[in-house]
Amino acid sequence: MIDQKEITLPAFKRGYHIINHLIKDEIKNLPEKGLLHIFIKHTSAALTINENADPSVLVDFENFTNKLIPDGDSTFSHIMEGPDDMAAHIKSSTYGQSLTIPISNHRLNLGTWQGIYLCEFRNHGGNRKLVLTIYY
Repeated sequence: MIDQKEITLPAFKRGYHIINHLIKDEIKNLPEKGLLHIFIKHTSAALTINENADPSVLVDFENFTNKLIPDGDSTFSHIMEGPDDMAAHIKSSTYGQSLTIPISNHRLNLGTWQGIYLCEFRNHGGNRKLVLTIYY
């Protein structure tokens, strides 16, 4: 069986944000076992899974990614929406638009220190839409 729901996240400032609680609030009745697929419907934001305990990890991700793919790089021609435009698209493709997480015993089967990150690459990205699909 498959259940699917589209949700709209609140606007987040630029950076990396742990959104486990927002996902869990939307999918209260998980099956005993299955898979949760999360897809973000945007080309300038992404999803990833990483450290959920130390907030400095979120800052380090932001600093490293901005150093690797800087806003306003002179090689970018797609700059219609500002200096963060093309950099955000490249970052989004680098991290990716979807995650698949196992469900076990009615819970997301994440590791002890794992969190679901919304990676917001725009200075003013606005609300982001996610499609949550549960396979069981």
